[in-house]
Amino acid sequence: MPLLSVAGLSKSFGGLRAIDDLGFTVQEGEIIGLIGPNGSGKTTTLNLLTGFLKPDTGSITFRGENVTGLPRHSMSRKGVARTFQLTKTFLNFTALQNVMVGRMYGHRPTASLDAAREEAQQILEGVGLGGKAQVPARQLTLMQRKMLELARALAARPQLLLLDEVMAGLNPGETEDACCLIKRIRDTGVTIIVVEHIVQAICGISDRIVVLNMGRKIAEGPPGEIIHNPQVIEVYLGKAYA
Repeated sequence: MPLLSVAGLSKSFGGLRAIDDLGFTVQEGEIIGLIGPNGSGKTTTLNLLTGFLKPDTGSITFRGENVTGLPRHSMSRKGVARTFQLTKTFLNFTALQNVMVGRMYGHRPTASLDAAREEAQQILEGVGLGGKAQVPARQLTLMQRKMLELARALAARPQLLLLDEVMAGLNPGETEDACCLIKRIRDTGVTIIVVEHIVQAICGISDRIVVLNMGRKIAEGPPGEIIHNPQVIEVYLGKAYA
C-alpha cells in the first residue's frame, strides 16, 4: 500500500484552475521530485497535501486513511511536515527555540521542555547548526534559515516530509550539501517530496519525478526518463528543443 495516494485532485481560484485532476502515489522510503515551470501548481499541491488548502475535488489518502481536507494541524499530528519557499522561522526566537516548537506540536509531540530542548539540540547538530543554537533566527544567513526551517520540520517527527525549494538561492556548494542532507534524512526512514527548480539537483536525489504544467501532470517516471521526455523539454525550453 502506498504511503500517500492522490487521486483526481483539483483546485481553482476564481476562474483559474491551479490543479487539474492530479493523481500520483508515493511509496514509503522514496524521494519524489515535483517539478514544473513557474505557476505550474507545485506549491499549491504541497498546500493541498498539508491542509493549508482544501481541494475542490479529489482525494488524498495517507497510510490508508482518507485525509482529504483535514486542517494543517491535523496533518502535522498524523506525520506530515513541510518547509516553505519563503522561510517562516520565528525571527525573534533562537534557533533552538524554533526547533523546540516543532518538537512540541508535531507528530507524537513531547510535553517535556527538557526533552524538547535536548532533542532540538540534536536535530540542530544534524543539519549543521549545532553552534547556532542560541542565535536569534533573524541573524542567520539564508542557508542557515533554510536549514533551521528543515530542522523544525524534522522536529515534528514526520513520516512524510515536503520540501518547497529548500535549495533556492543557494550556491553550488550549499546545494550539494543540501542534497546530501536530504538523502541522509531519507535514510533515517522519512519519505520525502521535493519541489525544486534546480533540475540537475532534483534528478540527482529523486527516485521518481512528477512533472506539472498549468496544474496538470504531464509526465512521471525515473529521472533518466524524465530529462529526455519531449513534452518536458518543450515545457522548459520550447518546441524547438523538443
